[in-house]
Amino acid sequence: MPRHLRISFPGAIYHVTVRGNARQAIFRGDEDRKRLLGRLEESVASYGVRVYLYCLMSNHLHLVLETPGGNLSRFMQSLLTGYTVYYNLRHKNCGHLFQGRYGAKLVAGDEYLLRLSRYVHLNPVQVGAIREQKLKLRIGALRKYRWSSYLGYIGGMKRQGFVKYGPILSQMGRRDQARKYRRYVESGLAETDDEFEAVLRGKAIGDENFCARVRDAWQDLASKAKRTEDVEFRRKVARLSSRTVLETVARRSGVALAEIQVRRRNSVIRPLAALMLSRYAGLTNRAAAELLGLRSGVAVCLLIRRARLLEEKPYLKMKELVEEDLLRQAQEIRGR
Repeated sequence: MPRHLRISFPGAIYHVTVRGNARQAIFRGDEDRKRLLGRLEESVASYGVRVYLYCLMSNHLHLVLETPGGNLSRFMQSLLTGYTVYYNLRHKNCGHLFQGRYGAKLVAGDEYLLRLSRYVHLNPVQVGAIREQKLKLRIGALRKYRWSSYLGYIGGMKRQGFVKYGPILSQMGRRDQARKYRRYVESGLAETDDEFEAVLRGKAIGDENFCARVRDAWQDLASKAKRTEDVEFRRKVARLSSRTVLETVARRSGVALAEIQVRRRNSVIRPLAALMLSRYAGLTNRAAAELLGLRSGVAVCLLIRRARLLEEKPYLKMKELVEEDLLRQAQEIRGR
């Protein structure tokens, strides 16, 4: 099944949701939450993204952000891959941490951005047993919850440098913005916004005209995606031999074939080989471990994670050339 298409353009605002695989927890303690926020700050700086708000829950997280560079996919890959590598190493975990691809809905901005901010910031007291508590207790719990951007908005903690508070607070007028915003958000605990709840169930968050434009753009994107889907199909079906994959990696990296099995500190060649064996030869991690001179499939899993995380330009260029060669060879096999 092809991946759900993303509409991406400079200046797009998204409501991003990320969930744990099979609803599992993605944080096992405050250290994990701190690491995710640290990674978020780093990725914001690297990709020039504007984060308006966030909320970390036990098994999912919310982000509302703008991409001036139209680079949501690269930003999210950096954020989630970096955190997954940390999480798997810290907790001796292997495999998928997150459930499929993240969700990303386009947001119209202004009024809808403001209403979305209330929905996201209220998440901590809209789930589980706390939802059934009296209003006063829920408000108290909300004002103590440290793992969202809400406290920065209402003056409950020092504002974080990577969060852009201005666009939302500017809708509160010129004076007493923090107090007015607190009242606005917490009023959502006493009365529900049924109209906005209905908007959230759509493919975009905005008025009818905005949602119609998003639907038209999505249909146009879908009509142009067939060739890409065909390439993905060839990648999946036309398997190469493991020797072909390793020889291609060796040639493009300028090393002898036997060198791929040699462990070298900070080497990018074995991680790249592990990724290509999985992607183009269809090997299991255990089978790849035998070829690469490793003891277990877990070691290969970690190599693959590292290969996806690396962002140095020489490595990315080498990876691109290797993939071009392997894809061409796969297409030739399929065309026979």
